[in-house]
Amino acid sequence: MRLRKGLWFALLTGLGASAAVQAADYQSQPQVQAFIQEMANNHGFAQEQLHGLFTEVERKQSILDAISRPAERAKPWKDYRKIFITDQRIQRGVDFWKQHAATLARAEQTYGVPAEVIVSIIGVETFYGRITGNFRVIDALSTLGFDYPPRADFFKKELREFLLLSRDQQVNPLTLKGSYAGAMGMPQFMPSSYRAYAVDFDNDGHINIWSNPVDAIGSVANYFKVHGWVTGGAVVSRASVSGSRVDEGLTQGLDPVKTVAELAELGWQSEDNLPADMLVTAYRLEGAEGNEHWLGQKNFYVITRYNRSVMYALAVHQLAGEIRRARGAN
Repeated sequence: MRLRKGLWFALLTGLGASAAVQAADYQSQPQVQAFIQEMANNHGFAQEQLHGLFTEVERKQSILDAISRPAERAKPWKDYRKIFITDQRIQRGVDFWKQHAATLARAEQTYGVPAEVIVSIIGVETFYGRITGNFRVIDALSTLGFDYPPRADFFKKELREFLLLSRDQQVNPLTLKGSYAGAMGMPQFMPSSYRAYAVDFDNDGHINIWSNPVDAIGSVANYFKVHGWVTGGAVVSRASVSGSRVDEGLTQGLDPVKTVAELAELGWQSEDNLPADMLVTAYRLEGAEGNEHWLGQKNFYVITRYNRSVMYALAVHQLAGEIRRARGAN
């Protein structure tokens, strides 16, 4: 739902009053001034309103600390898996599925994405909407955009998208909260993902992924469909390995570059009957009982579009399977 830009600007009336008596974290910084100028020139924002807004934005050292130690980098698979594949998360997933069965069935029919995958994503991201983040999104994106050089360009782009989103949805940008990285709502969409993939799945004229599970479910399903989810397709296969050339088959990055046949020549053998010409990714992870070898198929790659981590994708897949089995047993 888009309203006149002036109505959004009215939401910001009075911002900056506190800055008259104390220095702001960002408002006076040259790079912020350049960003404000860009938003005015390219997107029609009023400079005075953005100056007022940024007097209220705060730099958060806790955000800079958090982004330097994500679980994917700090933990091996055997420990990372324990975070997400738990009895409580599985049971809560079953409960969430029961509560929203009709919506999940409609999302699966509309987008071709299995209900358990949608449930698992929301379960991994926010424990089914219970843990959505307590940072103001604008603080998170500003801190990382202006004070985290390794990914400053990315987060400034997301800050740009966030301001456009706030104006589109006619909400005060100081009120929306999310993760330390600026991810929002039950599915933890970044602002660019919200603007590109979030859907009004209950047709009430407003997209609400913070407290409306119907919109959150539809948005996750739409995200996967747009990124190429293969309806009815498999996700990942366990593999056995042998020989001296196994390491040559390991995928560097996330993009599939070798076929099943090419990997077979290097000593990789899938436990499933995969087509010889299928492009797959090949990974070795440190499991609880030793090394595990996996061949990721197209849908596995699609899950990594949501979060660019092999362990994340495997956790989502395995949690989805556990939730489906537990639901069938109840």
